[in-house]
Amino acid sequence: MPRSVSGVVAVMLTPFTDEGEVDYASLERLIEWYLANGVDALFAVCQSSEMQYLSLAERASIARFVVGRTKGRAPVVASGHVSEALADQIEELTAMADAGADGLVLVTNRLDPANGGTADFRSGLGALLEALPSDLPLGLYECPAPYRRLLSDEEFRICLDTRRFTMMKDVSCDLATVKRRLAMAKGSNFALINASAAIAAPAMRAGSPGFSGVSTNLHPDLYAWLYRSGESELWRELASFLVTAALSEAFGYPALAKICHQRLGTLRSIRCRVIDFDVRERFWALDAIVDAIMAGSDAYRARIAAARPKAKATA
Repeated sequence: MPRSVSGVVAVMLTPFTDEGEVDYASLERLIEWYLANGVDALFAVCQSSEMQYLSLAERASIARFVVGRTKGRAPVVASGHVSEALADQIEELTAMADAGADGLVLVTNRLDPANGGTADFRSGLGALLEALPSDLPLGLYECPAPYRRLLSDEEFRICLDTRRFTMMKDVSCDLATVKRRLAMAKGSNFALINASAAIAAPAMRAGSPGFSGVSTNLHPDLYAWLYRSGESELWRELASFLVTAALSEAFGYPALAKICHQRLGTLRSIRCRVIDFDVRERFWALDAIVDAIMAGSDAYRARIAAARPKAKATA
């Protein structure tokens, strides 16, 4: 891609009003929060954005808004790739490309919607590459919805050999797979960015250039420190905390993350389209879980600040 996408890549939330409309004022505050908290790039209109529940007009509008408000301070990539039919995919990807992001991210399960195998994947990929501008920077995303379509080694190689892709959000959640893919991409400008908090630290050590999981909506600055710091006792303790904190995803994400941001003053509402139930009623003690995550994050921030070398006083 013209602008390198690596480091902490935030998977952006979509704020909604209590009435369910996109809340652009909250979205602007959210962009500033990401940029102030160690994020290196923004991934707009992804699964955390509830892209499957956004109209095409909303997806394109959100992408344009993020690009416009970011003002070049960080690379922005966007997906919005949700349709079944090839013609609809071409329409939506063209609309997303026109939003002006630094890269357009294709969802692997849309390249093979019926999960038919490598032949179908190759056919779907070829049709989209032919339809999209040859100079359009592309990425890949093993989005878990509507089903998780992991790439085989053969399919990964097919994508590398096109020389059209320069980044991928890896959702294998398997360190051996990450290491194998890193080896396959060695020597290229392809960035394989792990999305699993469970293997974030060892994946970074193995060479994955960053992190792009849902926890970028809770404490991206802690992942940024982990990525940029050498291994130490504090580094290992933080890595363990982040794995434990990431288990909270099972308790009503993305509403859980929106509760955090409502407390921070970033978002006005915790409304989600993907969730049609009361998260506090279903997940007892949800607020206590949020309390613990936020308190633990602050405690590690304080420890990191205390561990920084003190600047020498000048006369």
